[in-house]
Amino acid sequence: MDPSTLPTPPTPPSPHSFQVDLRGLVDLLSHHLYSSPKVYLRELLQNAVDALTARLAEEPGAPARVRLYAEEGALRVEDTGIGLTEADVHSLLATIGRSSKRADGLEAAREGQAGFLGQFGIGLLACFVVADRIRVVSRSAREPGAPPVEWTASDDGSYTVRTLDQAARPEPGTTVHLVARGDTREWLTEDRVRALARDFGALLPYDVRVGEEPIGELPAPWDRSYPSPAARRGALSAHCREVFGFTPLDSIVLDIPLAGVRGVAHVLPAAVSPAQRARHRVHLKGMLLTERAEQLLPDWAFFVRCVLDTDSLRPTASRESLYEDETLATVRDALGAHLRDWLARLAAGDPERLGAFLAVHHLGVKSLARHDPDMLRTMLPWLPFETTDGQLSLEEFAGRHPVVHFTRTVEEFRQVAPIAAAQGIGVVNGGYTYDAALIEALPSVRPGTVAAELDADTVTAHLDPVEPAEELALAGFLGTARARLDALGCEVALRSFHPLSVPALHLDDRAARHEQAREEAAEGADELWAGILGSLRGEAPRARLVLNHLNPLVRRVSSLGDPELVGTAVESLYGQALLMAQRPLRPADSALLNRSFLGLLEWATHHAPEQDGT
Repeated sequence: MDPSTLPTPPTPPSPHSFQVDLRGLVDLLSHHLYSSPKVYLRELLQNAVDALTARLAEEPGAPARVRLYAEEGALRVEDTGIGLTEADVHSLLATIGRSSKRADGLEAAREGQAGFLGQFGIGLLACFVVADRIRVVSRSAREPGAPPVEWTASDDGSYTVRTLDQAARPEPGTTVHLVARGDTREWLTEDRVRALARDFGALLPYDVRVGEEPIGELPAPWDRSYPSPAARRGALSAHCREVFGFTPLDSIVLDIPLAGVRGVAHVLPAAVSPAQRARHRVHLKGMLLTERAEQLLPDWAFFVRCVLDTDSLRPTASRESLYEDETLATVRDALGAHLRDWLARLAAGDPERLGAFLAVHHLGVKSLARHDPDMLRTMLPWLPFETTDGQLSLEEFAGRHPVVHFTRTVEEFRQVAPIAAAQGIGVVNGGYTYDAALIEALPSVRPGTVAAELDADTVTAHLDPVEPAEELALAGFLGTARARLDALGCEVALRSFHPLSVPALHLDDRAARHEQAREEAAEGADELWAGILGSLRGEAPRARLVLNHLNPLVRRVSSLGDPELVGTAVESLYGQALLMAQRPLRPADSALLNRSFLGLLEWATHHAPEQDGT
């Protein structure tokens, strides 16, 4: 074949580089990546500290200083770090996304010392949030003969680079100059710079000052030596007031050497909702990373606020939260173990402090004990529960009663508590958060204990029966009552019980409520679903209205001769018992209450004595 007749291969497309709109990128940083303009100072401190770390890796005896000078809406940040050459400036400062920590020389230092803070190569851009122009003057410590270099960048994406005389920067290091825009001058005032520097850099291990004023005091409060445990608690309490604004019930020092985590957990002095997300302060190698770390502790530990310094946890790109990974999960479990150990120590040696803690935060401990048998066993003598014998621990209550009966709702407990107490039945209110689950777990940590949900049969069996002759004499009354309430899925029983002031008791259990819900659903369903729901019919006991034969009102109602009036009166007793039990009213129950009220009103007006002259 003639080669000239072969088709010409297509020309490969020419590659193009992305174009970056720097102003648009800065807007993205300021409105979406960073939570506040204040992060510009954190990024400046971070770059300076990383430069010091790199230089010390190569020259262990080199000076390690950072100075910040703010005046007239301008800021100057000087460091004695590794510095930059002209090639470094073009390669690093002018390339968005490239971090100096990935450059060859610094990467080697990083591997040797693992002390760098920044990772993402976008930190210096944060300065454009408060300034239109950034000017950097730097001299390299790695190439002492190289001249100082000046890099000036504008927020329109342009920059210039020039070399300077040796006198412009006699010693290695870097100086960053910023001049505030008109609307951001407040962020570069001396007071604001000092406050931000203290907030972000108080735990940095270098000599960092605003002017000549140090921004921190090392070691950290939890790492200092104190003359006594009381002095230590006092100092940590003062630290909590300064950082979080409250005086803690206690302060727990946290130390996880394998994860490089040190810090303190402050116990809140007032109860908080378990649904409220706790926010903690996390420092990364001394630099404040975030004040709002939410995933640092297990969910049950909502009763503490932490301040930590770590060198192992990873920040997100904004450096304002933690990256969820296996390391964070391991640290979270280890911190939870520290808090469990603290509770166990209190239980073993300081019951007074434990009692003060549980008076406020028993809900958090119950949440932990629900999944931790060892903690449940430890806390049994201390955790408070509402019972028919008063406020007791499960340990004490189980010692008094061979069977620990409990209700699943507060309403059930409120209804049966006075009757059960009068009959000698011990009942625990399991209606509060976590309580029912803990009671059900009791036999697993206390062998020989029996825990059982209180049901209608148990309560009825403990009530005194009526003499057979008396019950036989009331057969007509009971037949009328049962006929009236049968359509509502409720049985009627007659018993004698205290207190006498209670005319009737409405009892049901979960099985009865489920059956009732099934019947209601079947009534409103189409033929197919009605058939399916009908096939699920169980043998569950029905709800029960127990009439108190000792109550004077019940005695008077049972002696009425009018069956219609008896039925209306029984419906009224049923409605009153439902209201006392605080049960949700079904439409049928609401209709019954209205009907019985109007019926009694009708009867009362027809039988009222007539007044003279009417």
